[in-house]
Amino acid sequence: MAEENDTPRTEEPTPRRLEQSREEGKVARSRELSTTLTLISAALVFYSAGPHVIDGFARTLRMGLSLSRADAYDSGGMLTRLAGIGLEGAGAVAPLMVTLLAVALLGPTLIGGWILSAKAVQPDFSRLSPLRGLKNMFSWNGVGELIKAVLKALLLALAAFAVYWNTQDELLALAAVPAGRALSDSGALLVWAFLVLASSLVLVAGADVPFQLWRYRKGLAMTREEVRKELRETEGDPQIKGRIRSEQRARARARMMQEVPKADVIVTNPLHYAVALRYKAASMGAPSVVAKGAELLAARIRDLGAEHGVPVLQAPPLARALYFNTDIGQEIPGPLYNAVAQVLAYVHQLRRWRETGGSAPVEPRELPVPSDLDPLRHRGEH
Repeated sequence: MAEENDTPRTEEPTPRRLEQSREEGKVARSRELSTTLTLISAALVFYSAGPHVIDGFARTLRMGLSLSRADAYDSGGMLTRLAGIGLEGAGAVAPLMVTLLAVALLGPTLIGGWILSAKAVQPDFSRLSPLRGLKNMFSWNGVGELIKAVLKALLLALAAFAVYWNTQDELLALAAVPAGRALSDSGALLVWAFLVLASSLVLVAGADVPFQLWRYRKGLAMTREEVRKELRETEGDPQIKGRIRSEQRARARARMMQEVPKADVIVTNPLHYAVALRYKAASMGAPSVVAKGAELLAARIRDLGAEHGVPVLQAPPLARALYFNTDIGQEIPGPLYNAVAQVLAYVHQLRRWRETGGSAPVEPRELPVPSDLDPLRHRGEH
């Protein structure tokens, strides 16, 4: 186990590893991004809808404080009044709450996307371990979080000082204006300061997002053995697949050899290639290839054909053209119709001669085989 843990994880996570991580509820997340978006959204709501929120709170406060003696003794009226106060307060904070809810739901999905996983909400009691907490505190991850918190605090302090430096005259001027205007101006200054401070966190989020993506993929990095193991699990063991393919080829070859005795003729190279043809006018549109092979397999086709009395014709260009341009069970290509027709005519004459005697037919020579269908002709092979 120690050797496995010490194995360097140098390989990028595979798509299956990433998918498994999502199924477990583990995706890249940036708390800094979510926090920044939430604060900026809240600041924008206060900046744009601040008067509406303040007026709503003021109306709510007036409704709560303006209570007559009759209202105090009317229990039914008090419930109605309380419901009205609640609705008024809810209307005042509705823009803020709706905005924050939308940002809270959509913000985390910007770098990790939506995720629905039951494993993500299952209790993990190992997180309650004090030893694990101490280990995380003094780990490199804990050190990084500490450095990030310090830098964030310094950035906020710098932004707060900049806000104060640029608004100190306005702050001092509040003491010389009426109370109502002072409250209004101070509220505007606070909202503006809030927006500036929240916007300053964009720098933190901009640095944290790529860091979280890098750390997420690094945490899913794999060893070469893990990649090979996954490849075997998804695509099968190469040795087993090789044996399966070998067995499939052997079975296909056996089925092909069973068709050789049914062939009408075997066209040979004469040593390198052999192609067995069959033609039934009643059921076939054109002659088809029932078997073909090269070298040892070609010799086996010739021998099997001889055992069953299948005529063998030596026609090197035609044999090569058939071998390289047809598949088992496929009809011959159109440009070879004329050449194969002459071969089948010869086979018919040969059969009639064997049955009735007379003059032996002459094997066809110089068959019309297009040169572009014989890829080996330019090499001078025969």
